[in-house]
Amino acid sequence: FQMTTLGNLTPSSTVFFCCDMQERFRPAIKYFGDIISVGQRLLQGARLLGIPVIVTEQYPKGLGSTVQEIDLTGVKLVLPKTKFSMVLPEVEAALAEIPGVRSVVLFGVETHVCIQQTALELIGRGLEVHIVADATSSRSMMDRMFALERLARTGIIVTTSEAILLQLVADKEHPKFKEIQNLIKASAPESGLLSKV
Repeated sequence: FQMTTLGNLTPSSTVFFCCDMQERFRPAIKYFGDIISVGQRLLQGARLLGIPVIVTEQYPKGLGSTVQEIDLTGVKLVLPKTKFSMVLPEVEAALAEIPGVRSVVLFGVETHVCIQQTALELIGRGLEVHIVADATSSRSMMDRMFALERLARTGIIVTTSEAILLQLVADKEHPKFKEIQNLIKASAPESGLLSKV
């Protein structure tokens, strides 16, 4: 019997993982522009709420670095990798340094490769994983759809950027509520990702 994961997020126990949002993927990934704009919003939210961010880049020598629209100011770690999963020794060490970390908010590319493998490794280590559906894509919508379905069945929470940001703020009296509200004033793009979830 598996207890349902409730997925209550609080800033002090959450870390954001931004996976391989690199220049070389731009022409290949479906709706990449949309997921870049949502990823950027998530990182702004993380800065406002003091949430640590870990960023990886898959083989940056060949695939380029993180796209320039994504502002990496203040992120905890930017790591090159060749492994598909983001769970590298340096990432495990960084997680161990964050007291009481319970939840990982994960987004980037590709849903069925690096995102899926990262999510499964994290859940295997007892962390709760939230995948941001409007900031996660693949080259193929078929791959993306089945990855999200599979992950949801393993107890990983598939959610949206707005739901996550408002869950982290939790109360309109939160000192950062107005700033977070400004981030989400313009709704996330109603991209073609939606018809294929």
